[in-house]
Amino acid sequence: MTARPDTPASARFPAGRLAFPHRDLLGIGRLERHEILFLLAEARQWVEWNRQASKHADLLAGLTVINAFFENSTRTLLSFEIAGKRLGADVVNMQAAQSSVRKGETLIDTAITLNAMRPDAIVIRHGSSGATQLIAGKVDCPVLNAGDGSHEHPTQALLDALALQTKLGCEDFTGLTVTICGDVLHSRVARSNLLCLQALGASVRLCAPPALMPAGVEAMGAQAFHDFDAALAGADVVMMLRLQQERMSGQFIPSAREYRHLYGLTKKRLAGAAPHALAMHPGPMNRGVEIDSEVADMLDRSIITRQVEMGVAIRMACLDVLTRTRRGVEGWA
Repeated sequence: MTARPDTPASARFPAGRLAFPHRDLLGIGRLERHEILFLLAEARQWVEWNRQASKHADLLAGLTVINAFFENSTRTLLSFEIAGKRLGADVVNMQAAQSSVRKGETLIDTAITLNAMRPDAIVIRHGSSGATQLIAGKVDCPVLNAGDGSHEHPTQALLDALALQTKLGCEDFTGLTVTICGDVLHSRVARSNLLCLQALGASVRLCAPPALMPAGVEAMGAQAFHDFDAALAGADVVMMLRLQQERMSGQFIPSAREYRHLYGLTKKRLAGAAPHALAMHPGPMNRGVEIDSEVADMLDRSIITRQVEMGVAIRMACLDVLTRTRRGVEGWA
């Protein structure tokens, strides 16, 4: 297959580049509601297409996409690689362990080096907040943030929204209550999801131990809880987060066993949410800590594998939209 899917949904948004006027995708906080909805609509067109036996388009033929990951990743890296290849791009993965960064090269020099190779898009994951913005200011092509420190992970929030849209059969989340529980302090996923879900009308509750709850979440419009059972009451969606031990210095929780007792999502605890409540997790999961296998594998309630599937579709949409100017697509050039 060489063509992209039909695009009737695009007629509901401003024409051409006005639908998404940004060169880069650095964070959900930079986007307007209609821009988020536009990316989700574009991604929905790829969902069924990705389920076909033949999954190859030529939209990005001749373009080069660099996945520069300065942090380890499985789902995000593979998802971006598959997305780029299904669109016909030449995809190059750069792992920091094999890069000149290990030899002392600065991030700015790395950005300048990558730019000199004339890529058509760069996907960046980095351990420092703001690193993707720094790189975006040094290169001539679109930059996609695949996670920067504890700041943002925009495509994760978009794929989570897409998973909910396709499961619930709705575009808007008005009236939906979402509880996000876990290591909120260190979670870029929590921040991006908070911004995305609120933009689409959902009410968001954040739940964490006191040491893992950042200050000022109420100012962002979220309800803060330290009691998980109270945070679950009546919730339509429960999104669990893992403990990010790699970002912790010091003792944030007494023990994994105590954490599970207070904040682990068990089948019994899920019963305190709405009867239809869905369970989500961005991965990787620590089964038996923040979520039990009995919940993670519930066919009717868990949409964790759907999240993974939607990741390819949303990243295809983002790569497509952000390279349209370079490809001279009508209305975007």
